[in-house]
Amino acid sequence: MLVRPLLSLAMASTMLFGVLTPQPAGVSDGPTFTADKQLQFPEKYREWIYLGSGVDMSYNPKEAASDHSMFNTVFVNPSSYREFMKSGTWPDGTALVLENRGAAHGGEHQASINKHGLTQTDELMGLEVHVKDASLPGGWGFYSFATPKSAKIIPQTASCYSCHQQHAAVDTTFVQFYPTLMTVAKAKGTLSKTYLSEMEEAAK
Repeated sequence: MLVRPLLSLAMASTMLFGVLTPQPAGVSDGPTFTADKQLQFPEKYREWIYLGSGVDMSYNPKEAASDHSMFNTVFVNPSSYREFMKSGTWPDGTALVLENRGAAHGGEHQASINKHGLTQTDELMGLEVHVKDASLPGGWGFYSFATPKSAKIIPQTASCYSCHQQHAAVDTTFVQFYPTLMTVAKAKGTLSKTYLSEMEEAAK
């Protein structure tokens, strides 16, 4: 579990990585980077805005079902959420956190009184952050945290970048999986051309 006193974590991070660089302009609660441009762990992301969850999602139709279920839950920093609700777009400095957490099956691995369906567990299976950064090629960067400290950017050659560029509903983010945001994006006319074309093709 990613549990650690916030004060000691901040002090340790400063000693290990040096003075933190300011947050990008336009946000008050977005990502913070170390002096060597590593993304600082967003320790308060669970206080951010909840966007949506998926269970056992896969983008590969041929991928075999896993025997270990998982929740995918996404959070975004509040100031960026407020901007999206006004404009249908993300400001520079937006940070979306993808938390991958284990799932307990009612009956098989009984969680308290639950007999059916799935509940989240304390097993944190992964944590990734998608950051809007105008200084990067394509304007976004992905970071994956193995420990609650800091993370280097995932190389731009990784498949996550091309997948988001080709299929994301708004500005390389999967707004199609966040129902409260899809309504806004449709009203503001900010759905991407690639996403709209993909949906038109799928409807044929």
